[in-house]
Amino acid sequence: MWKLEYLYLTNANLSKAFHWLYTLQSLPSLTHLYLSDCKLPHYNEPSLLNFSSLQTLHLSFTSYSPAISFVPKWIFKLKKLVSLKLWGNKFQGRIPGGIRNLTLLQNLYWSGNSFSSSIPDCLYGLHRLKFLNLRANYLHGTISDALGNLTSLVKLDLSYNQLEGNIPTSLGNLTSLVELDLSYSQLEGNIPTSLGNLTSLVKLDLSYNQLEGNIPTSLGNLTSLVELDLSYSQLEGNIPTSLGNLTSLVELDLSGNQLEGNIPTSLGNLTSLVELDLSGNQLEGNIPTSLGNLTSLVELDLSYSQLEGTIPTSLGNLCNLRVIDLSYLKLNQQVNELLEILAPCISHELTNLAVQSSRLSGNLTDHVGAFKNIERLDFSNNLIGGALPKSFGKLSSLRYLDLSINKFSGNPFESLGSLSKLSSLHIDGNLFHRVVKEDDLANLTSLTEFGASGNNFTLKVGPNWIPNFQLTYLEVTSWPLGPSFPLWIQSQNKLEYVGLSNTGIFDSISTQMWEALSQVLYLNLSRNHIHGEIGTTLKNPISIPTIDLSSNHLCGKLPYLSSNVLQLDLSSNSFSESMNDFLCNDQDEPMQLEFLNLASNNLSGEIPDCWMDWTSLVDVNLQSNHFVGNLPQSMGSLAELQSLQIHNNTLSGIFPTSLKKNNQLISLDLGANNLSGTIPTWVGENLLNLKILRLRSNRFASHIPSEICQMSHLQVLDLAENNLSGNIPSCFSNLSAMALKNQSTDPRIYSQAQYGRRYSSTQSIVSVLLWLKGRRDEYRNILGLVTSIDLSSNKLLGEIPREITYLNGLNFLNLSHNQFIGHIPQGIGNMRSLQSIDFSRNQLSGEIPPTIANLSFLSMLDLSYNHLKGKIPTGTQLQTFNASSFIGNNLCGPPLPVNCSSNGKTHSYEGSDGHGVNWFFVSMTIGFIVGFWIVIAPLLICRSWRYAYFHFLDHVWFKLQSFRSGVFLPKLCKCWSTNG
Repeated sequence: MWKLEYLYLTNANLSKAFHWLYTLQSLPSLTHLYLSDCKLPHYNEPSLLNFSSLQTLHLSFTSYSPAISFVPKWIFKLKKLVSLKLWGNKFQGRIPGGIRNLTLLQNLYWSGNSFSSSIPDCLYGLHRLKFLNLRANYLHGTISDALGNLTSLVKLDLSYNQLEGNIPTSLGNLTSLVELDLSYSQLEGNIPTSLGNLTSLVKLDLSYNQLEGNIPTSLGNLTSLVELDLSYSQLEGNIPTSLGNLTSLVELDLSGNQLEGNIPTSLGNLTSLVELDLSGNQLEGNIPTSLGNLTSLVELDLSYSQLEGTIPTSLGNLCNLRVIDLSYLKLNQQVNELLEILAPCISHELTNLAVQSSRLSGNLTDHVGAFKNIERLDFSNNLIGGALPKSFGKLSSLRYLDLSINKFSGNPFESLGSLSKLSSLHIDGNLFHRVVKEDDLANLTSLTEFGASGNNFTLKVGPNWIPNFQLTYLEVTSWPLGPSFPLWIQSQNKLEYVGLSNTGIFDSISTQMWEALSQVLYLNLSRNHIHGEIGTTLKNPISIPTIDLSSNHLCGKLPYLSSNVLQLDLSSNSFSESMNDFLCNDQDEPMQLEFLNLASNNLSGEIPDCWMDWTSLVDVNLQSNHFVGNLPQSMGSLAELQSLQIHNNTLSGIFPTSLKKNNQLISLDLGANNLSGTIPTWVGENLLNLKILRLRSNRFASHIPSEICQMSHLQVLDLAENNLSGNIPSCFSNLSAMALKNQSTDPRIYSQAQYGRRYSSTQSIVSVLLWLKGRRDEYRNILGLVTSIDLSSNKLLGEIPREITYLNGLNFLNLSHNQFIGHIPQGIGNMRSLQSIDFSRNQLSGEIPPTIANLSFLSMLDLSYNHLKGKIPTGTQLQTFNASSFIGNNLCGPPLPVNCSSNGKTHSYEGSDGHGVNWFFVSMTIGFIVGFWIVIAPLLICRSWRYAYFHFLDHVWFKLQSFRSGVFLPKLCKCWSTNG
C-alpha cells in the first residue's frame, strides 16, 4: 500500500473511520485522493504530513461530523496540489490566506460554501490557475483588476455571490477563457467592450446583475460563443446587429432588460440557435421574417414586449419548435391566422403555446385540433369568441388549458369533457352558459385546477355526488350553488384554493364543512348570506392562511386566530362587542397576520392596547365601526405597518402620538372622527413614506404645518372639513409626487399572497374613500395613479400660493368653502393633469386666467360665489360646463346667459359675497319688514289713530262700492236691453 498513488472512495460511508487522516500517513506515494460525499468524522490535524506528494484532493460534500466551519489548515501544506475541490462543505468566514502556498494550483473549486469575505489578493497570485469556481458563497466587495493577470484561466465562475462594483476591463486579457459566469451578483456599470477580446469564449453569463448601458457591439466578435445570457441586468438601448455574427450560438437570453427598438434582422443568421428569449423588454415594431431561418429553434419567447403587427408566415418553417410564448404583445390578429401559420409544420412538435393578452380576436376553428401533442395552451385575456370547436377533443395530451377572459360562448364541456389528461382548466370570465351536470365532468378524472367564475353556469348534481377528480384549486365565483353549502366539497381533501364568492349560500358553516376546509391555504366565501356566530361555534382557532368572509351576515364576537393566518377579511358583517378577546388572546407563537380588515361591523369600545403581539401587520382597516377613545400606544410597535384606516369611528383626543414610530406608513386615514388639537409637525418629519394622508371631517385647528412639505411621496392630501386656519404653505411645491405626470403604481401598495407552491394573487392593501368631482368613491386598484389635494370647508385665508401651480401632476384640487382672497394664480394653466377644480365660495377676485382654457382633461370646474369679474375665457372645455359653475360672480359670456360689452364688462351685475348671499333680495326683504312695521306699529299703540285709520278704510270701501254700482250695473242693464 505504501506505493499507492490513486485512491477513489467517493460516496463511501466513512462515518466510523475516526482515524482516516492518520491512515493516509501510511501512503507517502499518494498523488490523487477522492473522498467526496463520504460523511467523514472530525479529526485532529497531524503535525507532519507523509502524503505531501498529493496533487489532487477532492473533499466535496464531506458532511464532517461534528461539522467544522473552516478549511483544514493541513490542506495548505500540500504544496504540490494541482486540483483542489471543496464543494458544499459549509465553510464560513474569510477565504484563508494559506491558499497562497499552493502555487502549482490549476483547479480550485470552492463553490457552495458560506465564505463571506472579499476575494483575497493572494488568490490573484496563483498564475497557473485554469479553473476558478467560487460560485454560491457570500463573497462581497469588488472584483480586482488583478484578476486579469490570471491569463491561464479557462473557466471562471463567481456567480451567486454579493459582488459589487464594475466588471473590470482587465478581464479582456483572459484570452484563453472558455467560460465566464458572473451571474446573480450585484455588479454595476457597463459591460466592458474588452470582453470582445475573449474570442475563445463558449459561455458568457452576466445575468441578474445591476448593469447599465448598452450591449457592446464588440460581443459580436465572440464567434465561438454557444451560450449568451444577459437577462435581467437592466441593460438599455438597441440589440446590436453584430450579434448576428455569433453563428455558433445555441442559447441567447436577453430577457428582463430595458432593450428597445426593433429586433435586428441579423438574428436570422443564428441558424444553430435552439433557445431564443427576448421577453420582458421594450422592443417594438414587427417580428422580423428572418426569424423563420432559425430552423433549429426549439424554444421561442418574445412575450412582454411592445411588438405589434402580425406573426410572420415564415415562423411556420420552424418545425422543431416545442415552446412558443407570444404573450402580452400587440398582435391585433385573428386567432385562426396564427394557427394556420403554425399548423402545417409546427403542430407536430409543439407542446407549449402561450398567447396571453395579445389582442387576438375572431373565433377558434378546427385548426386547433392539429396540435395533437400540445400539453399547455394559453389563450387567456384576448377577444376570442364563439363556441369551442369539437376538435378540442382531439388534444389528448392537453394538461393545461387557459381560455379565461375572452368572449367564448356555448357549452365548453361538449368539446372539453373528454380530455382525460387535463389537469388545469381555466375558463373564467367568458360568456359560457350551461346547466352543468355530472356527465359533463365525468371524464375529467385528472382535473386538479378548475376555474370557471364569471360565466352563466348552474351546477345540477345529485345530493350524493362525489366527483371523479381531486381538486387543489376551485374558483366558481357567481355560480348559484346555494342555498346550502355544496356537500361534494367535503369529498375534495386536497383543496388548497377555494373561491365560492357570491354563490347564493344562505347557510351557516357547519363543523363538518370547517373540517373539510381546514387544510386549504386560501378561502373566499365573501358576498354570500352566511350567518351564525363563528366566534363561539368554532372549536379551534381559524388556521387558514388567507380567508375572506366579508359581506355576509356573521355576528357575535370575533373568532380566534392561529398564528399562521396571514390575511383576514371580515369586513361588512355584523360582528359586535369589543376587539379585546380577539386581539389580546395569548399565543404560544408570534402572530404572522399581515392583512386585517374588520371594516363596516358593529365593533365598539376602545381599541385594545395589545398590538405588540401582531408586529407582522402591514394593513389594518377598522373603518366604519363604533370605536371610541384614542389609538393605543402599542400600535407604535407595528414597524411593518403600511396602511391604517380608521375612518368613520368616534375616536377623540389629539392626533395619535402612537403613530410617531410607524415610519413605513404609506396610507393613513383617520377621517370622520372627533380628533382635535393641531396637526403635529412630526407627521411631516417622521411619516416620510406617506402617499395618502386623510384627516377629513375632524376638529383639527390652527394652521397646516409646513413640515408636511417634506412628504415628497404624498399623492393624496385630504384635510377637508376641519377648523384649520392661516395660509396654505407656499412650500407645497415640494410635494414632488404631485409634480410628476404619469404616476407609476408603487408596488408597495399591493399585497402578494402565496397559496402553496403554485398559486398566488395580488391585491391592493390600500383602499380609501375620496371626495372627487363632487362625489365620494372608493379607490383601490388605481389609487397609485391618483393625486389630490382637498382643503375645503376650513377657515383658510390669504391668497392661493402660486407655488401650488407647480404641481403639474395634480389631478384634483379642492379649496372651496374657505376665505381665500386675491386672484386665481396665472400658472394654473400649467397644471395640465387637472381633472377637477373647486374654488367655490371664497372671496377670490379679478378675472379668470385665460390659461385655464389649456386644461384639456378638466371635467369638473366650480368657481361659483366669489368676486370674480370679466369674461369667461373661451376654450374647448369651459363652455361645456353648467352655468352653475360660474354663478354668484360678476362674470359674463357663455355658458352664462349674461352678454359681455365690447370692453368685456357685463351689462348687468349679479352681486354676491363669498357665501352666495344676493343683496338685492336681502334689501327687498328688509325694506318690506321695515315699511310694514312703520304702518302697523302706531295703530297698535295709539287708539285714536287706530279709529281714524279704520274709519278711513270704511270710507274708501264705500266709495269703491258706489263706483262699482254706478259703472258696472248700468252697463249690465244696457247689455240685457240690447239682447232682449
